[in-house]
Amino acid sequence: MGFVTYPDPALTARAEPSVVDARLVAVGQQLIAAAAEVKAYGLAGAHIGVVSPVVVLNVAPQAAAPDYRSFYNPHIVAVATETESGIEGSVSLPGVEVAVERPVWVEIAYDDESGTARSARFEGFVARCALHEIEQVEGHFFLERVSRLKREMALKKFAKQRRAG
Repeated sequence: MGFVTYPDPALTARAEPSVVDARLVAVGQQLIAAAAEVKAYGLAGAHIGVVSPVVVLNVAPQAAAPDYRSFYNPHIVAVATETESGIEGSVSLPGVEVAVERPVWVEIAYDDESGTARSARFEGFVARCALHEIEQVEGHFFLERVSRLKREMALKKFAKQRRAG
């Protein structure tokens, strides 16, 4: 599976809400296959170069087998006021991880594969992943959530790895 790499324009493009149709469901299926292949905790369409309002998340990261679910037209409804720092990375910035401050829980609204409106609440690590991927759908790459210094250090590390690789 080929992933786009930073700073590909797909990573800063906002995906507009869309009717859940066969095309969008196919993107969800592609994302699940890609996530399973690289053991990602979550992916957004932009990671495979498709700007569409779809994310997949492994909703049971501690389980023996991943439980990937597709969320269509996801958006954040509410977040905790309490935050915590955690390490994040991206398939579009391989080899780079940075600490990002995020709310400890999130409530999201989304459409399921049949187009039915649903909601879900996630806590801890799954909340972090949901926020990370939904922000990606909105055109915000995770490095935007860190200081300029941390961002520059991460990008220098990425550039160095690419030259060496």
